[in-house]
Order: sequence, then C-alpha cells, then structure tokens
Amino acid sequence: MSNSPEDPLSPAALKILNDLDLLRANDIRWRDGKAFSLTYCASDDARHLSETAYRMFSHENALNVAAFPSLKNMQQEVLEFVMQLLEAPPSGAGFMTSGGTESLILVVYSALQRAIALRGSERPLNERFNVVLPSSAHAALEKGCTYFNIESRRVPVRSDWRADEQAMIAACDDNTILVVCSAPQYPQGVVDPMELIGNEALRRNISFHIDACMGGMLLPFLAPPHLPWNFSVPGVTSMSVDLHKYGYTAKGAGVIVYANKELRQHQTFFTDNWLGGMYGSSGILGTKSGGPIASSWAMVKYFGVDGYRNLALTARKVALQIARHIDAIPELVLRAEPDTTLLCIGAKDPQSLSIFAVARALRANGWYVDEQTPPDSMHLTVNVVHENRVDEFVSDLKVAVAHSLKIPSNDEKGNTPLPYGSV
Repeated sequence: MSNSPEDPLSPAALKILNDLDLLRANDIRWRDGKAFSLTYCASDDARHLSETAYRMFSHENALNVAAFPSLKNMQQEVLEFVMQLLEAPPSGAGFMTSGGTESLILVVYSALQRAIALRGSERPLNERFNVVLPSSAHAALEKGCTYFNIESRRVPVRSDWRADEQAMIAACDDNTILVVCSAPQYPQGVVDPMELIGNEALRRNISFHIDACMGGMLLPFLAPPHLPWNFSVPGVTSMSVDLHKYGYTAKGAGVIVYANKELRQHQTFFTDNWLGGMYGSSGILGTKSGGPIASSWAMVKYFGVDGYRNLALTARKVALQIARHIDAIPELVLRAEPDTTLLCIGAKDPQSLSIFAVARALRANGWYVDEQTPPDSMHLTVNVVHENRVDEFVSDLKVAVAHSLKIPSNDEKGNTPLPYGSV
C-alpha cells in the first residue's frame, strides 16, 4: 500500500503536523472520556482501525461508484447490516449519507417528491405542504422544511416528554406529507410512542419516518418488547441511523433506509440539463470521500452484532450508574428515565441553582456537557469511553453544584445556554 501512515514525512510536513497538534490543545478531551457530547470512542484499537480505514479511502470519490466498485460493495454490506438491525422488510433499500442532518433533510425532500408524484396538481394554490412532528424532534428537520419551503407543524410533547400521538394525528391534514417520531428523541432521551401514528399514516398514505440517528445502534439490543421503534411499526416508510455515533465510525457516516426501492427513488436526483452529460446523485453531496464508507465497513466487520450488543449494554450500564448518582444529589433532577444512554439533568429549584452555571463549572474542570432549553437543562450523551470515569465525573459534578449555589440564579451570563450547534 502506497502512502501508508508508516511512510516517512519531510521535516516541513512534520512541522505542520506539530502545528496541528498545538492548534487542538484547547479542544475538548474526548479521547480520555471527558466529553459527553459530539464524539464517540469505543476503544483505542477500534479508533485506530477506523482512522486507518478512513485514510486508505479518503481520496476515493463515492460520487461515481462505477469508478470505485469497492465503495459500492462496502456501502451495500453496511446497509445490509443496518437493515438487519432495524428489522427492515426484504424489500428494504437505502443509501449512506454524511450523517443525521443530511439524512433528515433528504427525508423531507423525498416525502415532498413522493407527495408531488402522488397528488400532482391536487394541492390547493397558495397553501404549503406541512410536516407534523413533536416539539422534541431534531432541528435538522426544521432545516429541511426551511430549505424546501414546507411548514414545520410542531406538536407539544406530553408531560413525560414523549410524542402526543392523538395530538399529532389531529394536526395532520390534506397537506401533510410527512410525520416523524424519534427513537429516541435527543433532548430528554425517550422513545416516542408511534403505533397509532403509524397506522394513521398508513391509512392516509402519508410518509412516516422514524429518526433513530441516536438509537439505531443501541435499541436493537436495549429496547424491551413493549417499546416498538423500528420497521415492525405499521406504516413506517423510512428510518435514519447515524453510524458515527454508537456505530463508533469516523465522522461523516449515516444511513437512511426505506421500506422499498420505490420510496427510495424519491431521494435520488438526475439531470442532463447541462453540457456535461448525465449527472446523478443519491443525496445532497456530490463528491463524497470514501473514507466514511470504509471506516463504517471496518467497524461493522470489527464489532459485528455481538460486539455492538456488548457496547450498547456497557454504555447503558454506565448511563444508569450516572443516573442513580444524579438521583442522590438533592439539588438535581433527572428529567426522564432514559430509554437508551442520554441523560437530561435539571435543577430541582431553578430559583436557587442555575444548571447552566453547573455546566460551566464542569467545563472549567475539563468536562464537556451540552446545555439546552426549554426547560433549562444539562445533557449527557454517555458511551463506553466513560466507563472508567463515572466516579471522577460524579465527584466533580457535586463540586460544581456546590460552587454554583453561590452564584445568583438570575445572573444573566450564567443563565444563557451555550448553543448545541454554531456557525
């Protein structure tokens, strides 16, 4: 293999790499388990394999898999693995994407194209199509609706943070092209009820998507029988899963699976309306590095079903350990008992304690946690890298709470949440 990581680098190249190391000196410490957001790490061995596989195919271009049949074969094997976990029907078909945001934008786009194909000119003039989704559904769906001038029809969740099925059904009308549930939703970490919604979507021939970007690699091993969440639910037309989360691949790897190829075709784009010949694309991106595909294929081969089961059970165990410690801290409250590995923490008395001040105190001590609202909360995404950090984190959390009690709860600087995503 040419240009392997072992090939000697010139002094100039080594200096640039050293400069890169210096640039990331203040980045979050995800490799040693001090980040509860944005990154996922199963083990050093798995990470090295993932990075090496990515590097091997980083310059291959998945825009044209006829030129790189290796990428086509790897993508298909990854899709088959994920479809098995999702209990997709034999007719199931899909594509790899760059991750959850692209997947959800494409879900909105394909639902729009399907609605146009089904309804043609039936839509009344001066009215927009709409998407019905719970208030907890991911912000990327909002982005998709904005891009395609579709109404985002948000429905408040129940008191337990789960989707209100009856209210969502009532929100649907003749211009509804898509309904969405989450498995789990990100903010509070609970799986939406979805069977009533699925049956209604099936009856009305509305596209129904389950966003399993967070839970797709966890729930196959964690979901109890009474918690339907996958293609076994009636009416499901598509599901999305992020491999760069609990699949522990390199960043830029997601999957969208449709119930059949006919549904999938609404996602694809073809044109010859230029001077360059036929152009086709399965998603938003044109040029796509083969790196994420190779990394995903390597991780699927490395872990397999049994390996991912062990990872899911370990991450769940760690999340519950932290949850029980939070229950024992008088000033804090767990907003929901997690269905997977996501923890949402609030202040029991927001008048005396700002949860954002607690988060800032943790950050000052080297931890990285998310802040979100409404309601004011601190969010932890727990994975196996945190297994040996529980006691240290809980100890620092208690110190952060004690420190934050001394800060006025109406302090404006301490009461403004930091953004989940930034420009």
